[in-house]
Amino acid sequence: MKIAGHPVGGDAPLFVIAGPCVIESEALVLSVAETLKGVSERLNLFLIFKSSFDKANRSSGATFRGPGMEEGLRILEKVRTETGLPVLTDIHTPEQARAAADAVDMLQTPAFLARQTDLIEAASSTGKPVNIKKAQFMAPSDMAQVVAKARGAAGRAGVDTDCITVCERGTSFGYNNLVVDMRGLATMAETGCPVVFDATHSVQRPGGLGDRSGGDRQFVPLLARAAVGAGINGLFMETHPDPENALSDGPNAWLLDKAEALLGDLLALSRVPRSVG
Repeated sequence: MKIAGHPVGGDAPLFVIAGPCVIESEALVLSVAETLKGVSERLNLFLIFKSSFDKANRSSGATFRGPGMEEGLRILEKVRTETGLPVLTDIHTPEQARAAADAVDMLQTPAFLARQTDLIEAASSTGKPVNIKKAQFMAPSDMAQVVAKARGAAGRAGVDTDCITVCERGTSFGYNNLVVDMRGLATMAETGCPVVFDATHSVQRPGGLGDRSGGDRQFVPLLARAAVGAGINGLFMETHPDPENALSDGPNAWLLDKAEALLGDLLALSRVPRSVG
């Protein structure tokens, strides 16, 4: 398949989805995007910029959600225009799908909503590539049914049925904890879709800080290297210049000034002959 004209999956090089969890401000998003643009050029890396206009899945109703769809999509369009990077954002309702698809290059469905049929079908019907995150409560094999929904909806809409990536982001392991079963990457590859590994949400501790999620940022490189060694096609990594003061998912976000070094290591590892399964 292709994203913004770039081939992904199969024998294509490792690609990366990266950016701050949520749009905190136009200035922050543009600054991070410019930094990631430089990283992508120096590493010869296909990078998709990611940020959310709304974080509807929050531990507390009092925490920051984002600027909303209209303002958020305006900012993401500006990122695409000024940096030339393709852009991804997530949607939470079927009604958001069309407007978001008109503004960005790729849509994403949140993990908690992986079984929401209307959302999956609306996203897939737009004709834009969709990154479908596996829910924390789902087995990797369950993604076959999610992909079937997405492909069915795309076919009925008359758009490409092979514009779907599937994303692992950890599985619930007791309370406020996640674990990654690397065998699941091979199972998810059986869908025929490119497999993406979310290295930052996989170290999250959902609700671990009471009114917000915690995380174990120090394990991001370890899990990312393991997933790349297992043969993933794409890496998802939220990054922020000041994670300790980020307004969403700071404890599991990777430091922006360390992103290039980590991605360089991962790209070198990805060039070793590999295959999921």
